[in-house]
Amino acid sequence: MPDQPFDRRELLKRAGITGVAGLSPLVSASAISAAEASASRKRNRIHEENEKPGTTDWQLTRVMVNKGSYRTSLIEGYCDRQSVAAGETLSICVSTDPARQYALDIYRLGYYGGTGGRHMLHVGPLLGETQPIPEMTAEPERLRECQWKPTCSITIPEDWLSGVYLGKLTTIPDSPAEPYWQSYVIFIVRDQRKADLLFQCSDNTWQAYNRWPVNESLYTHPAGAHAPDVSVSFDRPYGKYCQIFENPLSVGSGEFLLWEFPLAYWLEKEGYDVTYGCNCDCISADFIERCRVMLSVGHDEYWDVRQYHAVEHAIQKGVNVLWLCGNSVFVDSPFTGNASNIPLRRLTRKGFFGEVREDEDAKYRSLFAGTAGTAPDERNIMGVRSVVPFNGGGDWTCSNEKHWLFAGTGMKNGDSIPGLVGWEHHGEPDLSLPGMEVVAEGTIWSGGVNPGKYEAVVFHGPQGNLIFNASTIFWAQGLSAPPGHWIPWSHGSRPHGPDPRVQQMTRNLLTRCLGE
Repeated sequence: MPDQPFDRRELLKRAGITGVAGLSPLVSASAISAAEASASRKRNRIHEENEKPGTTDWQLTRVMVNKGSYRTSLIEGYCDRQSVAAGETLSICVSTDPARQYALDIYRLGYYGGTGGRHMLHVGPLLGETQPIPEMTAEPERLRECQWKPTCSITIPEDWLSGVYLGKLTTIPDSPAEPYWQSYVIFIVRDQRKADLLFQCSDNTWQAYNRWPVNESLYTHPAGAHAPDVSVSFDRPYGKYCQIFENPLSVGSGEFLLWEFPLAYWLEKEGYDVTYGCNCDCISADFIERCRVMLSVGHDEYWDVRQYHAVEHAIQKGVNVLWLCGNSVFVDSPFTGNASNIPLRRLTRKGFFGEVREDEDAKYRSLFAGTAGTAPDERNIMGVRSVVPFNGGGDWTCSNEKHWLFAGTGMKNGDSIPGLVGWEHHGEPDLSLPGMEVVAEGTIWSGGVNPGKYEAVVFHGPQGNLIFNASTIFWAQGLSAPPGHWIPWSHGSRPHGPDPRVQQMTRNLLTRCLGE
């Protein structure tokens, strides 16, 4: 779309909105604001990328978990790094059992006319072999780390735009009498360009909950689910997601498709200038500060303290931060190198951000297993924190109707978006932070019956920059429903999917942050 001024009244005429009988204030306000934002937004590389032909073939068709509850041995793999820049080489380690030839198809995820992905590369046939399952190290570490041989290496082309990329692995049957099987590998293409939005994927948390190959996550230690000094490695496949629901598209893709993709899909549909990174990229303040807005998305629980300080520095420098997430910046989990001394490939639970409070310790002593506060209070950068009970489900309820966040939504105090809070959340705002305002609050029900409280907040950084915390993992569920997406259900509660009020609030936030 040309970069030129627009006249609001003329825009309304063209949209055919003025004077239309029976059009509700909610619908008209949302439509006007969306049209205005689209008309004023400069054409950028995201517009150009999403005009290219898309396909729904990025989805897995045939998936079989055949080893325990989480693993497929038929075809599985991992990448040798979490993110890669154009010009760098990515090695992919694949195992097939039984040994089979296989093909690799790589897709960039985005909007692409509603298809959700663009086919970037086909490689194959490739020779697959059965690679060994590593032994577990002794307690407390309990590490499973593969040292598989790379079976494919790709130099990232210069024209591959930053984004989240899926590699679809497909076995090639020896005969027509044999079926094919599939799984994913996932990686992020990063860049250093200046962009409006930085979409930080929550891949530390994907790996923390990954139970591949048998039951080896940071939550399966005999001493307790939050025992210290337990480690996990990125040098292993992602098994099937282990919480809330059993989604076959999670095999090999971590948790991106579940909690984060609806936001990426919506941002690219709307034409926002967005670039992507992972948790380890964001230990560098420079990586964050080149962008005007940082987005933390979904379930962003596990952080190296260096990332905390990088975000703290970025806020001091005027970067806006939108926490569209829940239970975030909770576990202090430093990065270390793997067996080959490649940095940033292991996570170890050290402790918690902020202090463990007496009521939390009393209620969750068996889970904490001696783990204590070891890192700064997360409220300094988020405004709120994870609170007891940690999980549950509830409705996201307006409590500050005059706030600009609700402009164009039609929401009044007490109006709720059903099921948008879950399955983990934030609360207990630090009221001493500049400009702190609670914009939504209410009750969650843990286990469907035990009450807790969430609070969503807005406050200011030192440069007049904006920090917003939606206080729910499910925020992106209200933005879009890409192909293959499943609505989650937990603690007896579920969101309803895309909601024009969530879309409008997100536009309002980005408009403020970007000065559109």
